[in-house]
Amino acid sequence: MRSTTHFRSRVPRARWAKVRLLALDVDGVLTDGTVQISSDGSESKSFSILDGMGLKRLATAGITVAWISGRPSRATTARASELNIPHLIQGHTDKLTVLRELADRLGLKAEQVAYMGDDDIDAPAIAWSGVGVSVPGAMPAAVAAARYITCRHPGHGAVREVCEQILAARVRT
Repeated sequence: MRSTTHFRSRVPRARWAKVRLLALDVDGVLTDGTVQISSDGSESKSFSILDGMGLKRLATAGITVAWISGRPSRATTARASELNIPHLIQGHTDKLTVLRELADRLGLKAEQVAYMGDDDIDAPAIAWSGVGVSVPGAMPAAVAAARYITCRHPGHGAVREVCEQILAARVRT
């Protein structure tokens, strides 16, 4: 298995600088992948405040953000609303098709898209994107498709790490 350091070095700064859309899986990227279901059927998830600040900074810099989740969730909807995420797509497991359609609507090429995921259903979208990202503990297909593996864990600042890479590249370019 390749080391995390090897993956981190596979994305040149110029590639990060081209990113105009950051699309994210939700469970296992924005959260640690755990879903709490109460006896009344209500659901809760934990989202990182660090990630939220990173997403707000991206928006301020003019980077579009999208969340693409395979399952619908009121907790996801609530957090996306709180952060003013402009593109929330839930209940779609063909992430590549959804991502390509969104990029087309926004007039973006693959090289202008970063996608971050952790599971088999994310792997095609990770591979298609100009910057494909995964997280520690992701499924092998997602890791194999990724050009960058975060140091931070999902739900604990992994998204913020990617936001910082994008923003830093834009400043230096």
